[in-house]
Amino acid sequence: MTRTISEVARVLGVNVETIRFYERKRLITQPNKPITGFRHYPNKTVDRIRFIKRAQGLGFTLDEVANLLSLDDRPCSQVQDLAEQKLSAVKEKLASLRRLEEVLQSLLALCHNNNDESCCPIIHSLQP
Repeated sequence: MTRTISEVARVLGVNVETIRFYERKRLITQPNKPITGFRHYPNKTVDRIRFIKRAQGLGFTLDEVANLLSLDDRPCSQVQDLAEQKLSAVKEKLASLRRLEEVLQSLLALCHNNNDESCCPIIHSLQP
């Protein structure tokens, strides 16, 4: 079964421009256009776009997705390395977000205890 680009977009819940963008990034192959009619995308392409969207949902960038696609199922250790690198980056971001949360909570506590409306502790803390 094949589908036009608009059918693929509708089935996957993506924009047609997303599919065209993936073509430009060479993540998927654009089918040849027949002399009359529209290009038709095979199920393999639909599955590939589904893979791309799922990988993005896990936080992989399009460059990382391209790398995953090039590895396919072989060798698994390389895919595992990429996943471990992504997990490490996620943990670093989480730690950074936790530090940011603590700072913001401290600043908000200063604001809640501030009796001087003419001076904002948050603004004061951001000034050099």
